[in-house]
Amino acid sequence: MKTFPKLLIATAALAAAMAAQAQVSKKDQDFMTRAAAGGLYEVAAGTLVQEKGRSPTVKAFGEMLIKDHTAANGELKALASAKGVTLPTAVPADKKKRLDKIAKAKDFDKEFVDEVGVDDHKKDIQLFEKASKDADDAEVKAFAAKTLPTLKAHHEHAEGLKKAYGQ
Repeated sequence: MKTFPKLLIATAALAAAMAAQAQVSKKDQDFMTRAAAGGLYEVAAGTLVQEKGRSPTVKAFGEMLIKDHTAANGELKALASAKGVTLPTAVPADKKKRLDKIAKAKDFDKEFVDEVGVDDHKKDIQLFEKASKDADDAEVKAFAAKTLPTLKAHHEHAEGLKKAYGQ
């Protein structure tokens, strides 16, 4: 008889987890997954520039990426956990390929600023702007809106670095 209450509790916990997952639309789950993958990529890129970068200003930009994206990743992870959404825990293969390309570039700092600072942040801004307006879940929408100014600041910083290098 003691097994029945345990089974009942386990079933209720499973149902609650499934209900939490069901609360977040497919669109919001997709945003969260893409945002997490992008955040992991940014941290990995920031770490890479610490190893390969030459310019102290580019390295400082990498440090900023590590700090800011680690914080955003933590917030997103907590939100996803509360919503029952599973996020990636490693940099996706396509983004690893980009990191490899950047690592092998003849002018690493220039490639890093172009690829990570400018191009990638431009895409991130578009993703977060859309979610900040169109997300179905209020907390997902708020996360996107809260993170957006940091992404815009990163993009502007990268544009400044690009100009400083005469690009």
